[in-house]
Amino acid sequence: MPLGGAALGEPPSGAPEASRSETPSGAVDGAETEVSGYEDGVQGEREAVGPTLEAALEAILLVVDEPVAEVTLAQVLERPTHEVAAALRALAAEYTAAGRGFDLREVAGGWRFYTRADCAPLVERFVRDGQQTRLTQAALETLAVVAYRQPVSRARVAAVRGVNSDGVMRTLVARGLVEEAGTDPESQAVLYRTSSYFLERLGLRDLSELPELAPFLPDDVENLEETTK
Repeated sequence: MPLGGAALGEPPSGAPEASRSETPSGAVDGAETEVSGYEDGVQGEREAVGPTLEAALEAILLVVDEPVAEVTLAQVLERPTHEVAAALRALAAEYTAAGRGFDLREVAGGWRFYTRADCAPLVERFVRDGQQTRLTQAALETLAVVAYRQPVSRARVAAVRGVNSDGVMRTLVARGLVEEAGTDPESQAVLYRTSSYFLERLGLRDLSELPELAPFLPDDVENLEETTK
């Protein structure tokens, strides 16, 4: 017999319904929003970190047309100079160990990418296509005198070579290998020195890396110079 008008197994008419097991839609939406916000935060952190120091150095050095000093790279990248210097040397060692076709060299007070020496014939064949642009013997002699005697006047270069070198000197200046370096206080002659481009082309850090040449110079160079004044 029904009790109180309610059938057995049915909830009383005024009793609340049992709670469902499903998660409310609002809670699901909140969880999705939280996950999405977390992913956005992670992506933002990745973007904020940016490239590594090594990657940044490689990117910059690929577009330069002359060696770049360590302090300049440090200023651009806003990193300590010693960290930049260590990274450059590590990259240079890595390229050499891997036998890459290029290497990273410190020349003329800065760093720049160069093709590796044993690849030079292939590069010359591609770039020059058989055209020769080498310096003449006279130009090489004049350049050597300037390199080892700088700052030096044209008269002194002529004294060492034993022949007028004005035309050759103009050629070297035009090619950027030699530049003016003031005047002689006594004779007022224009003095010349090698340029940073000269160091770059020879792959030297500075003039101290030039090989010793004194044994090959004539003993009476000073006397020869005096006779040309």
